[in-house]
Amino acid sequence: MQIILLERVPKLGQMGDVVKVKDGYARNFLIPKGKALRATERTLAEFAKRRVELEARNLERKQEAQAIAVKVDGQSVTVLRQASESGQLYGSVSARDIAEAFTQAGVKLDRQQIRLDHPIKTLGLHTVTVALHPEVEVTVTVNVARSLEEADIQAGKLPPPAPGEGEAEELAEEAAA
Repeated sequence: MQIILLERVPKLGQMGDVVKVKDGYARNFLIPKGKALRATERTLAEFAKRRVELEARNLERKQEAQAIAVKVDGQSVTVLRQASESGQLYGSVSARDIAEAFTQAGVKLDRQQIRLDHPIKTLGLHTVTVALHPEVEVTVTVNVARSLEEADIQAGKLPPPAPGEGEAEELAEEAAA
């Protein structure tokens, strides 16, 4: 199916390009999301008339995304989860959880903007890409930890506990019992 792209689509083309894609991709994704139109003589003529307006709107959205990108780029959020001793999470951290963490930090992100290849299932620092606009992407750090103290240690804000520190406390508790 021939379509006209209304915005930049990665691995497909720029705004205004007429490209051939599989019917299902056009019908089920590109056209309903407002990313493309069917390429007929009538829609090509309409697009030519509206092109300046669409490019202006796209430029405006891109500038808004760049303003947000300055605030978000390199920022870090902490997500607290239960995990085993080996660092495996009981569950996972999804794009929705990351979006909620950023909302609590004061930056409004939509879960569709967060690009996760697969859910995060281990403790630690994870780098995540956020696509604020088809042409504006930033990277953020997600700190997954069991507690705020552990998150600070992972982020390098606190020194790691000295070896044997926790053991002495456990022995004192056992002796008291």
